[in-house]
Amino acid sequence: MCTTCGCSETDQVVYTDPATGRQYSVTRGPVSVEPPAQPRSHQHDRGEEHPHAHGGDDPHFHMHADGTAHSHAHDPAHGHGHGHLHDHGHGHAPPAHATTVTLEQQILAKNQRLAERNRGWLAGRNVVALNLLSAPGSGKTTLLERTLRDLRQELAIGVIEGDQATLNDAERIRAAGCPVVQINTGTGCHLEADMLAHGLQQLDPRPGSMVLIENVGNLVCPALFDLGERAKVVMLAVTEGEDKPLKYPHMFRASDVMLVNKIDLLPYLRFDLERCIGYAREVNPALRVLCVSAQTGTGMQAWYAFLRECVAGTRTAAAAS
Repeated sequence: MCTTCGCSETDQVVYTDPATGRQYSVTRGPVSVEPPAQPRSHQHDRGEEHPHAHGGDDPHFHMHADGTAHSHAHDPAHGHGHGHLHDHGHGHAPPAHATTVTLEQQILAKNQRLAERNRGWLAGRNVVALNLLSAPGSGKTTLLERTLRDLRQELAIGVIEGDQATLNDAERIRAAGCPVVQINTGTGCHLEADMLAHGLQQLDPRPGSMVLIENVGNLVCPALFDLGERAKVVMLAVTEGEDKPLKYPHMFRASDVMLVNKIDLLPYLRFDLERCIGYAREVNPALRVLCVSAQTGTGMQAWYAFLRECVAGTRTAAAAS
């Protein structure tokens, strides 16, 4: 189970190529966690000296006969004497939240290793991958459709679509003339590095191309899961409210670019664009902000310039290596 969001580690993830109908699924196994040590308790008489081992430097508590308590940290396998009678209940088992933190650390560490592997695989092919993130309904797929139509003669682009269910978005991308692989995560609310690895194998992007990853609509968990991408791009629609960067700071802090979409609707909404940008820069001063309308095309040239920069940067790095 993902401790960040509660989605199951044993879900079946389905990969589909809409162009051929080829489909396969992968059942993901659970992450194992060492069970916590069982608590031990013992009594000792006044003045008795005894050796016992404590794990690490974590403090533990002694309860005295008079009801008072003290805590101290121990080095492993040491001896100490107590000049008083007390029941000695050693709670060596970590609290429940410690097990949760351990599980989350294992999940994220495993994901990070796979993300670095993806990053190396992409670099070996000089492929630029961008991770597109947002809440549901912000316009990610519409942005991709317009980008593909406008740049198809200039850039070779492939798309990996992430959704819990359906092929709807992948079919829209395929209709725009782009190779695409759909990843259905079941109850999972974000893509992870191993999912991208499978998707890349099926997409098989050609050297020097770009891969645009449309993540599952969610402003929480995807911020924590590196996929091996060149940059995270978070999209916020003006229909969502200008305080989104403050409500979901981890996402905006983790991102390199913020796209403010649907600006053609600004005349009809009570949305303070400058305040929204100010909130975003408060969370992430280095955030690059682009204001666009994927529907009308307003501001899209700035987005295309960013894509060209990414491709040029990858080519420069490849030439230097």
